[in-house]
Order: sequence, then C-alpha cells, then structure tokens
Amino acid sequence: MSAPATYRPAPGEIPTSPGVYRFRDVHGRVIYVGKAKSLRPRLSSYFQDLANLHPRTQTMVTTAASVEWTVVGTEVEALALEYSWIKQFDPRFNVKYRDDKSYPFLAVTMGEQFPRAQVMRGAKRPGTRYFGPYGHAWAIRETLDLLLRVFPIRTCSAGVFKRAGQTGRPCLLGYIDKCSAPCVGRISPEDHEQLAQDFCDFMAGDTQRFVRRLEKRMQEAAANLEYEQAARLRDDVQALQRALEKNAVVLGDATDADVFAMVGDELEAAVQVFHVRGGRIRGQRGWVVEKVEDVTDAELVEHLLQQVYGGEDADGSGVPREVLVPVLPPDPQQVMAWLTGLRGAKVDVRVPQRGDKRELAATVRANAEHALALHRTRRAGDLTTRSQALRELQEALDLESAPLRIECYDISHTQGTYQSASMVVFEDGLARKSEYRSFSIRGPEGDGARDDTAAMHEVITRRFRRYLADRSRSGELELEPDLESGEVDAAAEAAAPEQKQRFAYPPNLVVVDGGPPQVAAAKRALDELGITDVALCGLAKRLEEVWVPGEEYPVILERSSEGLYLLQRVRDEAHRFAIAQHRRRRSKGMTSSVLDGVPGLGPARQKVLLAHFGSVKRLRAASVEEIASVRGMGTATAQAVVAALNPPSGGTAGADGEAAGMLGA
Repeated sequence: MSAPATYRPAPGEIPTSPGVYRFRDVHGRVIYVGKAKSLRPRLSSYFQDLANLHPRTQTMVTTAASVEWTVVGTEVEALALEYSWIKQFDPRFNVKYRDDKSYPFLAVTMGEQFPRAQVMRGAKRPGTRYFGPYGHAWAIRETLDLLLRVFPIRTCSAGVFKRAGQTGRPCLLGYIDKCSAPCVGRISPEDHEQLAQDFCDFMAGDTQRFVRRLEKRMQEAAANLEYEQAARLRDDVQALQRALEKNAVVLGDATDADVFAMVGDELEAAVQVFHVRGGRIRGQRGWVVEKVEDVTDAELVEHLLQQVYGGEDADGSGVPREVLVPVLPPDPQQVMAWLTGLRGAKVDVRVPQRGDKRELAATVRANAEHALALHRTRRAGDLTTRSQALRELQEALDLESAPLRIECYDISHTQGTYQSASMVVFEDGLARKSEYRSFSIRGPEGDGARDDTAAMHEVITRRFRRYLADRSRSGELELEPDLESGEVDAAAEAAAPEQKQRFAYPPNLVVVDGGPPQVAAAKRALDELGITDVALCGLAKRLEEVWVPGEEYPVILERSSEGLYLLQRVRDEAHRFAIAQHRRRRSKGMTSSVLDGVPGLGPARQKVLLAHFGSVKRLRAASVEEIASVRGMGTATAQAVVAALNPPSGGTAGADGEAAGMLGA
C-alpha cells in the first residue's frame, strides 16, 4: 500500500482541459480509468484527506503508485477514449458489467454468398445482421420456423450445405418448401440474397409491406380460380401474423427505442433493457453490476450506455432513435452527441415522464427488481464473504495486505506419463479465467519430472522466470518499476499500444496443492530466482492443513472459515484445470502417428500421403521417388519419411509405428 502523496503531481502540471486519466499500481498495471471535463479539479479530488474519500476510492488511491492523463479536444472524445481504455485494460476498480446470461441473437450472415439464418451468441461478426437479443434460443427457432414458410432462406451449416451440393439432393427442409435449396441451384445467388434481405427487413420492423403483398397475391390467385395457390398464400399470411402476435405492440407510431431500468444499493445493481423496434419488444438483456468504484446513478447510466453502444463491433446500426433511461447521465448533451455520431442521425436520451413509455419503463424496472432478487438469492452475502475470506487469509498467513491476486498450481499425470500442470488465478476472490495457464512438464531429460516435487519446482521456476523476462523486455529491470505521474500522448499510445504480458504481474499469494514437500520445492524455486515479495502456502488434501515454508506445524483454519473455503475453491479449480489439460495431452498422445515426428511433415501433408497410398503399410513399402512424386512433397521430405518408417533397428519398432500410424490416420 502506498501513500497518495508519494506520486501526487504538482497542481500546476495538470491541465484544465478535458481528458482521460489512468491510475497504475506498483507493477505498472492499470487499475482505474476515468474521464473529466477538467482534469485539474478531478485529479486533485483524489489527493485530499483519505478520511474524506469513499472507502473504495481510498483503497484505489492507496493501491496506485502513479497517475497519468491524456488531453483530448472535446468531452465526446473523452467519453470514447475512456471506454476504449476500460475495454483494453479491464481495470479492477472500474464498474464491472457482467451479463446475467449469454443472450442468443437471431443472426443472418449477409456477408456470405448464400446468407444463412441461425442462432448466435458471443461477439458480433462483421457482415452479419443481428436481431434480438432473445430470452431463450427456442424463441428464435420458433419464430424462424414460422417465417421460413414465407422467407425460405438457408439455415443449414456449411458442412450440410457442401454435402447437399455434392450429392445433388437438398436436405429435408428443401423438400418441405422451408428452404429454397440454393445448394442444388433451385435459386440463384442474387435471388437468395434478395430473399434474405426481405427477411431482414421484416425482422427489422417493416412488416406490413410483406403482409399486404401476400394478401394481394392471394386475392389475385383467388380471382384467377387458382384456389390451391390462394390457400398456400393464406397460410403464409397467417404464419406472418402469428410471428407478429408473438411481439405485441407496446409503443405506437412504430417507435424505435431502448428502455433501460436500474435497481440496486451501494454494493451492486441489476440493469435491464428492452429493445423496442417498430413499436414491438424485439429483445431483452440484463446485467448485474458490482460497484467497485464510488459512482452515482447518473454516472452508472453513462457507463452503461458506453457498455451497450461502444463495443468494438458497434457500427451504429444498434443505436435507436430514442434511449429511455431511469436517470439522465451527468452531461446528457455530450452523450447524445456521441450516440448521434455513432448512428449518423439524431438520438434522444431522456427519462420517460408519462404515457406508454413510462408504463413500459415501469415494466422494465420490475424485471430489474426480479433479477436483483434472484441474484441475491444465488449469491447471498457473496461480496461480504469474499472480503472476509481475504481478510482471514491475511491474518492467518501474517501478510502485509489482503491477497488480492492468488495463483494456485497443481500437477496431474497418469503413472508419471503426460505430466501436466495448471496455474489458475483468482482476483478479489473471483476466478479470472482469461489468465489461466497450463504447462507441459519437461524434466531435465525432456521426458518428465521424477516426482511431483520436481514438477512443482519446474513449474514455479518457469512461471516466475517468465515474469522476470517480461519485466525485463518492457524495460523495467527491477521488480517494482519506477513509475512517474504525468501526461501521456494519445497519438503515441495509438501508434504503440501496450502489449499484454502473459506473466507480467506477480501474485500476492502462491498456493500449491500439497503439503511440506511441495511447499519446500516451490520455495526453493522462488529463492533461486530471487523472488522475495510473494507469499507462499500449500493446502494438503487430507486434513485441509495450510502449510507455510519453514514452519514445523501447519496453520489450522476453522472448518467454517471463509478463508479456508476460498483456498479450497482455488485448489479445486486448479485441480480441475490440471486434469482437463492432462486429458487433452493423453487423448492427443493416444491418437499420434509415426509420421508426427518427421521434419517438415505437418498434418496436411500427412493427410495427403495417407490418401495417396491408402495406409502406412503401403507408404512404408514406397520408394523415395514414389513419395516425392506426391503433390506437395519434395525429395528431402520423402527421404525423411522413408527414414522414419524404416529405422535401422526395424522389427518391433516398425510394427508399433504402423499401429500408431493407423490409429493416427
């Protein structure tokens, strides 16, 4: 923990212009990003008497070791740069918006030659139109099944599409007229693309045009005494009307709006949004927010709008004409200017006061209240217990500060083979899966370690050697870099963005799965590298004893202790991750081929060779010239293949190699 006065910049150095600022810890890691209309008063507010600061702000400024800022031209630029840096650095003291589930979208891949309609989750892809999000994937499939009568666009995967084209027979949907079968040429690429565009227009709210068009064709068919065709068109109209009935009109005048609501307390909040397009609710989405920084509801709304509309995949198409919020952001004109720039047309941000929009906002708020109640039921006291667990570990292990970053290591193998190790990371008591790492144990001879203690020594050595190397590469030869507060140039930042180092940040506490032997091996590795500022302990499975280096007796935590529960969670997660990595290596080893070790012969060339000769047995009998004549092979590679398949020792090795080769094939 550091005193803010040690890195406080002189007030005269800080400009009064709009800008974005970053606080860094002693390891150079960005821990907080903020923006300000005027940087000088905002930054000065962090360096007042600690007693006057909010507890979470106190923790942030005492964890930090430097502050830097970037001046921008306008407040709108500051808003965009702040969001960009929050996404880039993921600062632990900024508000975290976590989806309460991974919401599915109805996606149409307009970038493909034959667009495909499908359910998609996760990051959005360029060239794809998205509709939703929906509460359940089955709701998308139900709607899609109705609309395929009228818009029979492709829904099959690339593999099914390719096989249908090769056989000349469409899939079942092609036979029941729910697919126009572009795979077998029943429709041209241009006509299919127009069909997909009509489907997108209907989903975007332009519904009546297609209903009227079908009704007109139905009447014309009936007038021409084509009653079967008229009946089919009647069924199509009914299918469209049933799809429309699933989304009843909630706002008149075909309004496009996103309606937000927020319910919470000082520690957390639940956020819900209804996406209304063409007056109908097209999707719903929710987040649970942990307030790790001291923010007002207005600031929370501003961060929320950044989260929803400022993503890397944002192209402005998702920004509606109206954004209805429970509280206006601190500077609504600035936010509206930013959203208008994204959309390319005016966007109105306001609080609904009366009528249908206020009633809909009340409904969204009721959903947020329900989501918060459900979240609290699932994670009752979680925020409190996490803090309590870290505090208990600090006291039990006699640490200078709470172990905000914990790394745990475990070894997994099968009778000494396929030795694998895991490194899992917990920050603030929560798993940080993006920083998990796995290791393949090599040993001194390259065939694995002699036992678990040697494997643990190797893993700790490799992890912290990489840490020292990463710090050295970044120009910081000392474990604690000499950080200075001051201004940074935005253009230089953009030209040379910070590179994420895989092992650049040391943990506060290292936990190893095991007792005194494993702890001693890890301690020896740290001492050999000169690492003295990282705490170490081991958790033995039998009696859940906590072992500290150099101590004759273990530290005993109460069975009901939150600190022990956190250590158990960390240890069990490391065990699970190690077993998963071990199984992957073992599965790969069981399907290996004798051709795997041939220099210059990768999987693609192996496949070509086996396809040409039919089996490893025939390949073994082939000459260098015959192998070299295969497409993609050269004389040197052919000689290496012959040498690998016909070793000088012959006999058993060849038989084993053939069995392995056939299994790999």
